[in-house]
Amino acid sequence: MNSERDIFVDTSAFIAMRVKDDINHKRAYDFLNTIKEKKLRLHTTNFILDEVYTYFPRVHEIAIEMAELIINNPLITLHRVGVEDEDKALKILKDCDDKDFSYTDATTFAVMERLGMKIIFAFDEHFKQYGRFTVVPYKYKNM
Repeated sequence: MNSERDIFVDTSAFIAMRVKDDINHKRAYDFLNTIKEKKLRLHTTNFILDEVYTYFPRVHEIAIEMAELIINNPLITLHRVGVEDEDKALKILKDCDDKDFSYTDATTFAVMERLGMKIIFAFDEHFKQYGRFTVVPYKYKNM
């Protein structure tokens, strides 16, 4: 799964795509065109699904819409975070004690490494700080 066509999608990208007044909305929406054009394969985790759903607690319809988008979209592969991923996430958090990574960030790092994925669609600075992935759309045009 180590292809430039496989893109992991972070919570920050899902939110930016859906929230029109998000600072990254236009960049996220524009990157959707690149996804379609290049026929990129999207991946995410159940932990990211949880964060996306939790982001919209006051607007139940939007929370459900986003959950269904992630769960039922044939263009998105939903990966389950396993015990090994959580063990590795805890090690990452301990090793990177100078960073303020969330538990979900660390599980995402672990899942991406397990799957051999190198590219993440995100607006979260933590992925740049971790330094092991190419963060798009920031760098996609240079690839």
